[in-house]
Amino acid sequence: MTSCRAALLAATILLASAGFPATAQQPPAGPSAASGQESASERLHRLFRESDEASLRRNPISAMFRGDFRYADRLGDYVSDEYYAAERAAAEQELAALAAIDREALNPTDRLAYDVFKYQREDDLADLQPEILALTAVRPLNHFSGFHTFYPVFASGRNTAPFRNVEDYENNLKRHREFVLLIDKAIERFRQGMASGVVETRLTIQNVIDQLDTQLAAAPEESPYFGPVENFPDAVPEGERARLRQAHLETIRDGIYPAYRRLRDFLRDEYLPVAREQAGLVHMRGGETLYRRLIQENTTLPLTADHVHDLGLREVARIRSEMEAIKDRVGFTGTLGEFFEHLRTSKEFEPESREWMRETYYAIGRRVDARIAEIFSTIPRTPLEVREVEAFRERNEAGGSYQDGTPDGSRPGVFYYNAYDLPSRRTYGMETLYLHEGAPGHHFQISLANENEALPAFMRFGGNTAFVEGWALYAETLWDELGMETDPYQRFGGLNDEMLRAMRLVVDTGIHAKGWTREQAIRYMLDNSGMSETEVVSEVERYIAIPGQALAYKLGQLKILELRARAEQALGDRFDLKNFHAQILMTGALPLTVLESKIDGWIAARRTS
Repeated sequence: MTSCRAALLAATILLASAGFPATAQQPPAGPSAASGQESASERLHRLFRESDEASLRRNPISAMFRGDFRYADRLGDYVSDEYYAAERAAAEQELAALAAIDREALNPTDRLAYDVFKYQREDDLADLQPEILALTAVRPLNHFSGFHTFYPVFASGRNTAPFRNVEDYENNLKRHREFVLLIDKAIERFRQGMASGVVETRLTIQNVIDQLDTQLAAAPEESPYFGPVENFPDAVPEGERARLRQAHLETIRDGIYPAYRRLRDFLRDEYLPVAREQAGLVHMRGGETLYRRLIQENTTLPLTADHVHDLGLREVARIRSEMEAIKDRVGFTGTLGEFFEHLRTSKEFEPESREWMRETYYAIGRRVDARIAEIFSTIPRTPLEVREVEAFRERNEAGGSYQDGTPDGSRPGVFYYNAYDLPSRRTYGMETLYLHEGAPGHHFQISLANENEALPAFMRFGGNTAFVEGWALYAETLWDELGMETDPYQRFGGLNDEMLRAMRLVVDTGIHAKGWTREQAIRYMLDNSGMSETEVVSEVERYIAIPGQALAYKLGQLKILELRARAEQALGDRFDLKNFHAQILMTGALPLTVLESKIDGWIAARRTS
């Protein structure tokens, strides 16, 4: 799943990776006064409802991802001081209201919700402290996390923004105007960073310039923004279509494109010359403080960079030994490094075409579907589609990503595969990638939470990277139960993907805490995996752009595997994998410390029942 920075996993993986934090248009009203007749549970759930509704008003983008279009006439202000002040006030007020509720008077389910809400709001507040904002707000976008690439997908007519009737099209034009303002506000934030000495890297900014050039090279009529007026729904009268088409063309041509040019020219002519040459946060003023915070935020665990780095080195060594066994099994007589090079370069492992990739992923999905009910008691209602990453953003995107659907099934979940530089894409990783991004990975975890109306909204639609990505990587380990990776090369693909997540622990900390260069990180990953150079370069530049996020995958997976092993050992014959998976999935994306407490309680209850 793609991945990302600001704002955690608010509603979807894509939203987070786009860099859209929760927005604030007005100061929060705060929780209402409690009635003397309310129980502790009633007060708690009223707080949840009021917090959620206030967040939706401040955050129209997240609302739309949930299929709530009441505020669809707004895009939001994501970068102003007013936004940050309002978000901080909301977190402080809601934590105060939570503290006034007697946790001991709650039932076990409500205590879990209490703990998750407390953790999330305290975590939000930590990101909103002035010393952290001084290091993040002045770097509002980069090539991996930015509204300049998120928004054209969002507004394309094939994504989240609704296009059902004339009002929806008018709302789209209003959002376009706010988007133009957002671009100009981002420029001002960058200028503040230039003044304070907190700047992005030359690499990330050059990539942004290239992304903007790619979009500007297309005529307005060829841009994603024009898509909605090329296919009107029946509810839009014929008499309105020419007007709306012209209005959209003018807004794109005279509003969005000039804003892109302003941003591109500023970054190229003013910002790039002062951007930092070195890749890691260790080289940025305040970078060490920020990286400590990002490790905690992304892993939900109190870990040091040295601990994570050393753990990664141990995991890399373990996985290499399993790769050696695969090499011997297929009869390759060279070294492991030579085996990696064979896998990278042999035409045997090249996809036949983009269309072949799509059809192969659908075939993999059918095989998974045939076995999935053996280890899961609940299957998502939300359908899953397979789509190719759009050409305008494919160069800097990961090999696969997921965007969630809506709980009512009106918008499917989407597994995106990347066909950029097609010969560099390797067929032996396809089964594992589907398990991670599709079923039973992101699609199961996110959809089952979204569809569970018994949960408060913040647990249905919120989350944290360590749980979300940890689950998806854990889902890769279910290949045996699902009858996948029976071919040794596909099994190698599974190990190769696991190696990627182990190397991330080494490389992310290497870059941001130990001063590794981009080239050093690339060499390390090529030496320890069968990934292509195209894939490795994209990965390393991602870690440079969004420090700490890549740590969440392996650390989350290891925690879930640890909890499963603990349950299997404690329960013996009473361990049931379906039940374990339900315990992990059916209460949303929990912080790992909260998840561990929940599973320990479940084990204890099962042992005495």
